[in-house]
Amino acid sequence: MYVQELEPVAGSLGLSALVAALPLVIVLVLLGGFRMKAHLAGLIGLLGAVLVACLAYGMPWDQAASSAVQGAVFGLFPIMWIVVNALWVYRMTVHTRHFDILRRSFGRLSDDPRIQALVVAFCFGALLEALAGFGAPVAISAVMLVALGFDPVRAAIVALVANTAPVAFGAMGTPVVTLAQVTGLPLDSVASVVGRQTPLLALVVPLVLVWLVDGRRGLRDTWVPAVVCGVAFAVAQFVASNYVSAQLADIAAAMAGAGALVAVPHARVPASEAVRTSVLTGVRSEELDEEDPRGEVLRAYAPYALIVVVFSVAQIPVVKDWLAGATRKTDWPFLDVAAPNGEPVGANVFTWPLVSTGGTLVLLAGVATAVVLGVHARVAVREWAATVYELRFALLTVTSVLALAYVMNLSGQAATIGYFVAAAGAGLAFLSPVLGWFGVAVTGSDTSANALFGALQVTAARESGLSPDLLAAANSSGGVLGKMISPQNLTIACAAVGLAGKEGDLLRKVLPWSLGLLLLMCLIVVGQSTVALGWMLP
Repeated sequence: MYVQELEPVAGSLGLSALVAALPLVIVLVLLGGFRMKAHLAGLIGLLGAVLVACLAYGMPWDQAASSAVQGAVFGLFPIMWIVVNALWVYRMTVHTRHFDILRRSFGRLSDDPRIQALVVAFCFGALLEALAGFGAPVAISAVMLVALGFDPVRAAIVALVANTAPVAFGAMGTPVVTLAQVTGLPLDSVASVVGRQTPLLALVVPLVLVWLVDGRRGLRDTWVPAVVCGVAFAVAQFVASNYVSAQLADIAAAMAGAGALVAVPHARVPASEAVRTSVLTGVRSEELDEEDPRGEVLRAYAPYALIVVVFSVAQIPVVKDWLAGATRKTDWPFLDVAAPNGEPVGANVFTWPLVSTGGTLVLLAGVATAVVLGVHARVAVREWAATVYELRFALLTVTSVLALAYVMNLSGQAATIGYFVAAAGAGLAFLSPVLGWFGVAVTGSDTSANALFGALQVTAARESGLSPDLLAAANSSGGVLGKMISPQNLTIACAAVGLAGKEGDLLRKVLPWSLGLLLLMCLIVVGQSTVALGWMLP
């Protein structure tokens, strides 16, 4: 048995924490300083974590290797299993051109560019985040706004800022699923706290978007639909994440936000020519004027309805128990780790939720989608294989980062850093979202930031007397605000609208919003750690 040690370097917590942080420093420096590809930085960081675990912490080589393999396996199943199947559903809608129909359906809701920004970037972007994630919402939303006549720079900025509130529950809840796994906290408890933080952002972001589109006039003219959209989005995200399913949070929020906009008469008032002339300085695509049969419009919405139905049925107690019956638990080979108190850690046993996991449920919805959209079985399989190929580098990145996280967690490195960080005391609640923000700003992924920092946030919380659920959730909620300034997202946005090489210009425009919203999230977490807002927590 390998027993974790908190102060292996000269009996000093500070020196041990310094050594334990080396793998994280390596990854962050390679990504931020040398602009290295994420999968390569992850692999080098993994090597550093194994060396620190074995040489500084005395972890046996076979157990260190086994820890890395377990992390990589978890990265593939269930994490990337969810992402692959979710993106597969999206690719089938693109293949059958039902995605174009859906896009035109959203575009017809209003001719006011400020409302269009809410519909396309905020609501539809959230729907894309729910299914695809990994930069797709920014790219697709930006292209759609340009097609509507937006200036490319403005379109890119709006798409980047809008991609905040849904990120923590993106790709069918992948970030919070990862956070629960690496911290050992129940998924329901982590998701419920995140669902009491990010909805507060959703109340603000629509107002920011109409300001970005049309300044003070936009805020004055369209604050009512912006507030209604934000409230509907926030309520749906809160209800779904707390009482239904974390995987459905963004789909429910996106649909509720769009539905609320349709229901507000103010949103359907035609925009004045002065507004359209001053805001829409690009060229509108004529393809948006095509008429679509009502039946085809319904089929375009069908994939999202099917996902909601499948996940809702899976939450019925009898069905939920039946699905859970297929879950298997096995002793992980070559792994026998105990915490500093001598108690065996949970990772010694690996759980395989074969049927009940989100990825399998999305796969079932995907099969139903293929039938409804008329996709031939051969084409559907080809699209699935193409999805895996498209995500090959994301697969390598996620598996390497999770392998690194598992080695750090099981060797005791994360615990050492957590105990050291706990010295911040009361200030830890304020700094917790900042750590998540920094992680996403560098890695470009809330999933990766949760894997890297989730465990140490929980350790620090327990040592400082704060709620582990609160700080774990704060890592993810703060992280979503780093998405708009991450080099990966900036590059995706620029490439999508033909602004290659202009990443620095976009960064200067979105950084103030990122920092301002981060400050808001820090204050929310601080309030939730005290009696002021502590009543908000479950």
